[in-house]
Amino acid sequence: MVTVKIGNTGIISNKNGFGALPIQRIDSTKAAEILVRAFEGGINFFDTSRVYSDSEAKIGMALSHVREKIHIATKTKARNEDEFWADLKQSLQTLKTNYIDIYQFHNPSFCPKPGDGTGLFEAMLEAKNQGLIKHIGITNHKIHVVIEAIESGLYETIQFPFSYLATEDEVKLVEMCKENGVGFIAMKSLAGGLINNSKAAYAYLSLFENVLPIWGVQKISELEEFLEYVQNPPVMTPEVIDLIESDKKILSGEFCRGCGYCLPCPAEIDIPNAARMSLMIRRAPTKGLFGEAWQIKMNKIEDCIECRHCSDNCPYGLDTPNLLRRNFEDYVETIKISSDV
Repeated sequence: MVTVKIGNTGIISNKNGFGALPIQRIDSTKAAEILVRAFEGGINFFDTSRVYSDSEAKIGMALSHVREKIHIATKTKARNEDEFWADLKQSLQTLKTNYIDIYQFHNPSFCPKPGDGTGLFEAMLEAKNQGLIKHIGITNHKIHVVIEAIESGLYETIQFPFSYLATEDEVKLVEMCKENGVGFIAMKSLAGGLINNSKAAYAYLSLFENVLPIWGVQKISELEEFLEYVQNPPVMTPEVIDLIESDKKILSGEFCRGCGYCLPCPAEIDIPNAARMSLMIRRAPTKGLFGEAWQIKMNKIEDCIECRHCSDNCPYGLDTPNLLRRNFEDYVETIKISSDV
């Protein structure tokens, strides 16, 4: 079994962390089945958030009886001290626990620090002093915020997107965390679903001993893939290297990661999916994507009012309206070609 030491926290996790965002989409019975199976299969790190609807409650319901055998990380999007304490109180209640292993600021637009006027970091320190949280973390999609967090010496963990599509600067970020004793929790290690070979994804991340990937799981079949890696971890082979290089050529550059920070869209466009439809129809079964429901969704791109809310809030600096138009044109053309065949 491959394990990861999470920075200087003292937490040691199986290399497979459980990303609990997707379990908000399934009913409580199925969620409990998946969570218990994950624990029994060797997974001991579970990451969730106050804003993932009932994800925390499902973890509390399914795993409170083994609380001392697992590590729980959750997050707050609080903007001030009062919201912080309200979120923390609610998280403790729904998770059915009296402490949280890693409490994280959830994708703030800045790096909270003592004296910044928000009271956020002061509240975090007080919560730690009271024993309500054990370690302080931050999640983000903007590399400059994460670098500031590491350099500040205030944070014990960072959570950042990391996969085999990573840029050189993102790889350097992993090394920076290692040098500073900061735990690196990797979200979106399947690039929001665009990476469709979990063995290759795991094999790449296995090259970084200080990186803990959290895999988003909502089906038992998905979970079983990662549980298999607990006992038989995939490794880099010439075939895996070729696959990764091929995917990099297709997926690197200006593509939507599906993070959803562009929402809500006033024109009700499903931006996280519509903006990467060109990639999805080349990497997934197209039957559903070419159906009437998706054609209606894609046609809504023509209702774009150019408000720029999406591009202004994109952590990757994408020109989202332009990306949507390109994807729509490609989608229409691909459907036409498929119909003519």
